[in-house]
Amino acid sequence: MNTTPKPTSKRPDTAIYERRESQVRSYARAMPREFASAQGPWIHDSNGGRYLDFLAGCSSLNYGHNHPVLKAALLEYIESNGITHGLDMHTQAKTEFLDTFENVILKPRGLDYRAMFTGPTGTNAVEAAIKLARKVTGRETVIAFTNGFHGMTLGALACTGNAGKRSGAGVPLNHVAHEPFAGYYGADVDTADQLEQRLSDPSSGLDEPAAILVETVQGEGGLNAASPEWLKKIADIAKRHGALMIVDDIQAGCGRTGGFFSFEGMGFTPDIVTLAKSLSGMGLPFALTLFRPELDVWEPGEHNGTFRGNNHAFVTSSAMLREFWSDRSFENDVKRRGDILSNRLEAMAKKHGLSTRGRGMMRGIDVGSGETASVITSSAFDRGLIIETSGAHDEIVKVLAPLTIEDDVLSMGLDILEKCVDEAFSPELCEAAE
Repeated sequence: MNTTPKPTSKRPDTAIYERRESQVRSYARAMPREFASAQGPWIHDSNGGRYLDFLAGCSSLNYGHNHPVLKAALLEYIESNGITHGLDMHTQAKTEFLDTFENVILKPRGLDYRAMFTGPTGTNAVEAAIKLARKVTGRETVIAFTNGFHGMTLGALACTGNAGKRSGAGVPLNHVAHEPFAGYYGADVDTADQLEQRLSDPSSGLDEPAAILVETVQGEGGLNAASPEWLKKIADIAKRHGALMIVDDIQAGCGRTGGFFSFEGMGFTPDIVTLAKSLSGMGLPFALTLFRPELDVWEPGEHNGTFRGNNHAFVTSSAMLREFWSDRSFENDVKRRGDILSNRLEAMAKKHGLSTRGRGMMRGIDVGSGETASVITSSAFDRGLIIETSGAHDEIVKVLAPLTIEDDVLSMGLDILEKCVDEAFSPELCEAAE
């Protein structure tokens, strides 16, 4: 396969979209093409264009588009008339997934979690997590953090900080306290200590929480990465105050920050973990809520979802776990590639007095404003690179390349990004170079 971007300027006929699809669509506005096929880090439009994908389904395609091993497993399963939809019934595909997940992920990490198959999206997993925490503790309040994003259904949306997302609810979003995330007031203020002080003060007005919900790296909120020390403090605070610690690993998990879970090696074990996005390995809808066995107090059917039994996703997830997580080689390769990404972004940022954010293969550059970031991402798209923004003001240009991307292809994409950043901040230098 040719490994050079080949963007096209020809836009598709969008009449059917204008006539029938809701105005709520967003990505299509920034990337006005009709895409037809994809493989690995490449996505092709219907006019022969070829684009390098540094969005990866917003981290739903950590292993690239149509990975051949995962695709082969799914095609074989479909050809054999395997169960597609099974509600929460026992199926061979679910048995294989649970066995593989237990033996490849949980046991090697010394983790003992029950697996709850929720509806198929990340917000479903978060809804189940906060509902369970409230049921177990008998409390209502959930502590979430500034710049956090947890989903678009009402319970998860109440835990989300973004005003634009929250405004779409149409009803009050209650029973959540938004506390400052790590570094919110700068490096000299320990917001974990502040939270401990507030929870320990009976006159602070902060009710005893059912749960503390946190992302180790805030995917939509600006790639703010909490330190292991801060996260360990939050875990200790939750335990001390009788709350459950929930780690939302929907975007940061499945290898995006290095380990399968983003909290590995940090000295604490969450009570509840939510997974989705790349859990199926292939972009198929699949979400999971994991929790300590003693928290499994659900009555049968008390929380459910029609599509909690996506057996096609079970098949590709099992194949993904075997292919990438049976030993440490893939994890080590992701960490190595994350160092490449970090070094390149740091060099770009230093050139223009900017800063970087994130961890692992979940990194970006703070370019100061959403307007500048939009100029950069639009310029990148014109050159055949698909990349998006993040942050409270969309000021972070965010790299979410597939974890399986070849080093030379990653470098080529970063060359394009560097040129776009240079043009945005020093257009005269770029003109002189040309």
